[in-house]
Amino acid sequence: MILVLLGPPGVGKGTQGARISVHYDVPTISTGAMFRDAVNRGTELGRTLQRYHIDRGEYVPDEVVVAAVRERILQPDCKRGFLLDGFPRTAPQALALQEMLDHECLKLSGCLDFEAPLEMLIDRFAGRRVCPKDGSTYHLTTQPPKHPGLCDICGAELVIRPDDAPDVVRRRLEVYTEKTEPLISFYRERGLLYIVDASPEPETIFSQVISILSLVRRRLSDSRIGEEI
Repeated sequence: MILVLLGPPGVGKGTQGARISVHYDVPTISTGAMFRDAVNRGTELGRTLQRYHIDRGEYVPDEVVVAAVRERILQPDCKRGFLLDGFPRTAPQALALQEMLDHECLKLSGCLDFEAPLEMLIDRFAGRRVCPKDGSTYHLTTQPPKHPGLCDICGAELVIRPDDAPDVVRRRLEVYTEKTEPLISFYRERGLLYIVDASPEPETIFSQVISILSLVRRRLSDSRIGEEI
């Protein structure tokens, strides 16, 4: 199973991706995590990435991203499939992924688009608190600290990150929507887009995901039988 995971910041895509990865025993390929690891380890990819100052959020050329993903999906742990989180980000990258998979005689199983109302996502960020010393993250509703306002680990006073402010979050979400609409259209037109309602609690969301992926697997199985006939 090969899946693309889409969803705005705060929607819970990472949490669901981790559960899908365990449930189906396939790795999650996060380009962000992969890039940070490459830089930290000083690999050839890491040295290339340092030219683009990814720590400042600068743009990494498509050819660099595509080459890195291509190398990663050829690793032994990807033989049974993989999840892509953070790639593709644009329709041109989606086309590059399609060409990459075609070259390896692989097929994309589907694209899961996790969606939730804008105001709900803003509220989720508004409740987040971070420890300025050790980076621990809490949420006032879903994961509160043992002692209000204090880090469980070091006891430091928790703070609100500047980019968690409601007006900043709203703009980030609006930008995400603007940039990903062509990508969503790309997968919808190919019959590969599956919408996941990310409004409920994580268990309910995961139940939706399992139902969708069961349908996807049946369709893939039927298509293989059709090809054999």
